[in-house]
Amino acid sequence: MLLPIITVLLGFLALLWSADRFIGAAAATAYRAGMSPMLVGMTIVALGTSAPEIVVSLMASLDGIPDLATGNALGSNIANIGLVLGVTALVSPIPIRFSIVRRELPLLLGATGLAGYALANGILGRFDALFLLALLVFSLWWLFRADSPDDDATGDIPDMTLQRALLWLVGTLAIMVVGSRALVWGASELARGLGVSELVIGLTVVAIGTSLPELAACVASALKRHHDIAIGNVIGSNLFNLLAVLPLPGLIAPGLIDSAAGERDYPVMLALTLALAMLLLWQRRGALGRLPGGLLALSYLAYLIWLGTGGSGLPAH
Repeated sequence: MLLPIITVLLGFLALLWSADRFIGAAAATAYRAGMSPMLVGMTIVALGTSAPEIVVSLMASLDGIPDLATGNALGSNIANIGLVLGVTALVSPIPIRFSIVRRELPLLLGATGLAGYALANGILGRFDALFLLALLVFSLWWLFRADSPDDDATGDIPDMTLQRALLWLVGTLAIMVVGSRALVWGASELARGLGVSELVIGLTVVAIGTSLPELAACVASALKRHHDIAIGNVIGSNLFNLLAVLPLPGLIAPGLIDSAAGERDYPVMLALTLALAMLLLWQRRGALGRLPGGLLALSYLAYLIWLGTGGSGLPAH
C-alpha cells in the first residue's frame, strides 16, 4: 500500500503546483489573443479551475475506470460547496454579488438537474454525454451574452507575452497529465487494497485532492479580504464539472456506472446545490456568513462519515 499512497501524494503535488500556473497561462493566452478580461474571467479561468478534474477524469476513463471519473465529478462539486465554501465562510464572511446569482446560478441549477437525468438509469452513455456538452455550449453562449462592462478581471490576468504564456500553458498541461496519471493509478490501487469501490475513492481522495486548488485560493483570498469572487469561482467550477468532466466517461467508456452514484451521491450534491441556491437568494445583497459556512462544512463532514461507515460501499462482513 505504500507505493500507491506515495504515488497519490506525488500526483496531488504535481496537480497543485501546475493547476494555478495553468490557469494563469490560459488566461494570459486568451487575453493576448484578443478576449476581453471579463470573458477571460468567466470562461477561461472558470474552466481552468476544473482543469485538474477534467484531466483526472480523462485519464481514468482512458484507463477503463469510469466510476472513478464519475466520483471525481460528483465528489468535487460536493467538496466545493461543503468544504471550500464552508471553510472559506468560516475564515471570513463571503460577500454575495447579485450578478452571480442572476447570471450563473440558473445555469448551475439546470446542469444539476440534467446530470440527475443522465445518471437516473444507472447508465452513462454517449447520448447523455452529448446532452451535457450541448448545455456546456449553451452556457458559454449565455455567459458571452451576459457580458457586463462592470466585470473587469484585468488584475487577475498575469502580465506575460503570448509566447511565454503558450510555453507555460503547454508545460503545465503536460505536468497535469503526468500528475493525473499517477493519481489515477495510485487511487485505483488504493481502492483495491482497501476493499472499497473506485467510486468512493473518486468521491473522497481524488475529489478532495482536485478541489485543493479552489480551497487554497479561496482561503488565501479570504485572509487578504479579496474573497468577493469565491462564490462565483465555486459556481463556475461546479458548472464545468457537470458539463465538461461528467461527460468524459460517457464519451470514452460509455456503459453501466456504480448505482450508488445516482442513488446516494447525486442526491447529496443536489441537496447542497439547492441549499446554496437558497442561501444566495435569501442573502443576495448580503454575505454568506460563518453560521451557514459552519453548517456547510458540518454537512460535508457528515457526508464523509456516512461514506466511511454505512454508505461507503465496503464489502459486507
